[in-house]
Amino acid sequence: MLNELFKMSSAKTRSVSPENFTAEKGKGAMAQNGTGEYCARDLGIGWKISPSILIKPGSTFVLADIKDSGIINHIWCTESSNSTRNLILRIYWDGSEYPSVEAPLGDFFASADKKNIGYISSLAVCVNPANAYNCYWQMPFKKGFKITVENLDTADVYLYYQIDYQQTNVDDSMGYFHAQFRRVNPLPYKDVYTILDNVRGKGQYVGTYLFWSVKNCGWWGEGEIKFYLDGDKEYPTICGTGTEDYFCGSYNFDVNGNYKEFTTPYTGLSKVIKPDGLYNSQQRFSLYRWHICDPIYFGQDIKVTIQALGWRSGGRYLPLQDDISSVAYWYQDTLCDTFPKLLNKDELEII
Repeated sequence: MLNELFKMSSAKTRSVSPENFTAEKGKGAMAQNGTGEYCARDLGIGWKISPSILIKPGSTFVLADIKDSGIINHIWCTESSNSTRNLILRIYWDGSEYPSVEAPLGDFFASADKKNIGYISSLAVCVNPANAYNCYWQMPFKKGFKITVENLDTADVYLYYQIDYQQTNVDDSMGYFHAQFRRVNPLPYKDVYTILDNVRGKGQYVGTYLFWSVKNCGWWGEGEIKFYLDGDKEYPTICGTGTEDYFCGSYNFDVNGNYKEFTTPYTGLSKVIKPDGLYNSQQRFSLYRWHICDPIYFGQDIKVTIQALGWRSGGRYLPLQDDISSVAYWYQDTLCDTFPKLLNKDELEII
């Protein structure tokens, strides 16, 4: 993008926040009521009266409902929950009744476990101190977009957010952004974990987030990732060589007998959660892989799976029964309406 910043454009910049829910020109900072009104009682309108929203337990708040054409360029947010697994982010394009993005808030930002957050410096997602979530995936829309957050918790949640977009013409060459969450706990013996399935259309796969909790000792990442493209059945077109290889690492991420965390523009092992010798007994790993320079194109359909493999005696692979969560990110020419049913609060919980 740096090589395009000097180009003149007729696009108009707009931003949705609690200070301007409609993103209208000249309508920001006009709130008379809000979560900051007590703090601003001596100063009046324009002095941070509405910096955040309050989402009541069991309710869904509409962050934005815009009727326009353009591209979302940036989403920032932070919140007050005990667990971002209790906050469900949904994004709807062009008046669709089906969300094209549906995931727990933290998982969407490649950060499943708020209590053990790993900061991320990547091109698509940045997670900054403290618990500040940023997304730079570009998201075109032709008729408008709606973004909601559902609070599954039993407590109030304060959410601060800003959604920056540009008003501009969007043509048919621009695909719709999608993100889909899945979790299996535990993975049945000799099953493979499905990251994405039942996608029909033309598009490109652009990213994977995995949150992996192991239930065995030893190395857990021998499994291959597989991309089934355009009618592939038993065998995929693209097959990886190992879990850490797919995330652009090698040899178990092992440096001098320890896992080495890293974060780069395109890939990272952003957090390793280690046992504490008491109740926190399982190792957990937070990994992201963005296909920004190497998108995976499909013409009619795509399915993505990954194996869970460790080692057993005799130098043999051990099919693992781990707790695996994922978010798949992709663009396609149509709106996908075949998402699996989202898990309930207990099924989402990180213990």
